[in-house]
Amino acid sequence: MTDVFAKVALGPLLLAQGLYTRWVTPKLPEAEGPRQGGHADATNGPALRLLILGDSAAAGVGAGTQDEAMAGRLVAGLAGDFRLSWQLRAQSGLDSRQLFQLLQDGPAEPFDVALVSIGVNDVTGTIAAAEWQARISRLIELLSGRFEARHILFLPVPPMHLFPALPQPLRWYLGLRARRFNSLLVELLDGLEHCTLLATRFQPAANLMAGDGFHPSPVLYQILADEAAQVIRQRCAR
Repeated sequence: MTDVFAKVALGPLLLAQGLYTRWVTPKLPEAEGPRQGGHADATNGPALRLLILGDSAAAGVGAGTQDEAMAGRLVAGLAGDFRLSWQLRAQSGLDSRQLFQLLQDGPAEPFDVALVSIGVNDVTGTIAAAEWQARISRLIELLSGRFEARHILFLPVPPMHLFPALPQPLRWYLGLRARRFNSLLVELLDGLEHCTLLATRFQPAANLMAGDGFHPSPVLYQILADEAAQVIRQRCAR
């Protein structure tokens, strides 16, 4: 496969660029603010238990507060339609294996909807794409079983070939892997009626990226949350 051949041919350069990028890229903190709560604004709306989980994008890196991040934007977008209770389980740097372990080790609670952000740290790691697909399959089983999630939404792995923080050819290589991971995610979710891959199309606009050139800005978090809210309303409204 192309990404495997590229890794063999460009391995030393990619490794050096990866180490350099980690060294020079600003380390932004996770967004501050509450990670669980409830909204009963829509007293006549259906109850909705929402779990937001995953990596740094779920944790709100790139936003100052959770209100500006994925969780806060999504909660605000749904609060007028549902009697909402929500929880955020996310940590910067998590890959798919670590996210599975985080959920496995944490308390089991029932949720109606789970929104998952995962993949970037798998792409930048050494895991094969097929093993990543297998891990996501196990994650779906865990969410459907232990957490009783009736609907599972996935953010797509972002187009890393557009990340300003990454030099070439590292940017090209990670973009190649991200596309491969996304294609396997589409393949895995096809036919799973309780799973949805959000269809957000990333545009290379400066205001969509945080100052580190790697994470979403509050503007992009709003776009992602709006799409997620639309899908949740379609699936969960009366």
